[in-house]
Amino acid sequence: MESLNDTYTLSNGVEIPVLGYGTWQVTDPNEVVEGIIAAVKAGYRHIDTAQMYGNEEYVGKGIKECGVPREELFVTSKLNNKNHGYDKARKTVQESLDRLDLDYLDLFLIHWPVVKGNGGDWKQDNIDTWRALEELYDEGKLKAIGISNFAVPHLNNIVENCRIMPMVNQIRLHPGVTQEDTVALSHKHNMVVEAWSPLSPMENMEENTKVQAMCAEHGKSIAQVLLRWSLQHGFVTLTKSVHEKRIIENADIFDFELSIGDMDYLDSIKFDDLSKPDDFEDR
Repeated sequence: MESLNDTYTLSNGVEIPVLGYGTWQVTDPNEVVEGIIAAVKAGYRHIDTAQMYGNEEYVGKGIKECGVPREELFVTSKLNNKNHGYDKARKTVQESLDRLDLDYLDLFLIHWPVVKGNGGDWKQDNIDTWRALEELYDEGKLKAIGISNFAVPHLNNIVENCRIMPMVNQIRLHPGVTQEDTVALSHKHNMVVEAWSPLSPMENMEENTKVQAMCAEHGKSIAQVLLRWSLQHGFVTLTKSVHEKRIIENADIFDFELSIGDMDYLDSIKFDDLSKPDDFEDR
């Protein structure tokens, strides 16, 4: 990957930009709108939101005001846990489109595989929910469909029961949380893997002399090194900030490359105090 304009091609031929601007935990209307405008100005063309974030309306406003035509943007949203099931999923996708004021979404994901109230029969729950997404994909309201936070058992359940294979699996990935088995199974079934929360280890790395040496060698920040690690693993990477300076900095990761030794070292890092992915059900 050499530039912010680079893309991966999903299994259905849709192109997804390699770096996305995320909006998790951004609920202030002005911050959402201004963040998207700043991100698009910096060159981002991939915007990620979710029903659960409570900001789809403002994301839609930012898209309208960013100055770039809709068709040049890749917009993702995700299914709220309370909206699982065939009927609810079909209904709520249209609600997302209405809030965003869009005719279609480039990508829509089942946000979490096991949800409150449906956990006892999560397998059938996901099958029914996925069927709704397949139909909406057939109808053109969703240009691509996928899953989020699906580990190996959840992936196998979908793969064995779907008509249309998921095109994306969005999971938490960074040094310390690498989920090798999930990544491998996703790739086996031609899914692009998206990495959320790529900057989680930043505070843990501030005193790490090897990481500091990487930063000094390349003239980059810890955040930029972490984002580069994600890109070099072939992940579509989602990063978030409401500060224009950091939005620009997070995109400035295409002019250097981590060595094999650097990548191996970052892969080997373990953090005992990092929360497990299952602790992030609001993500």
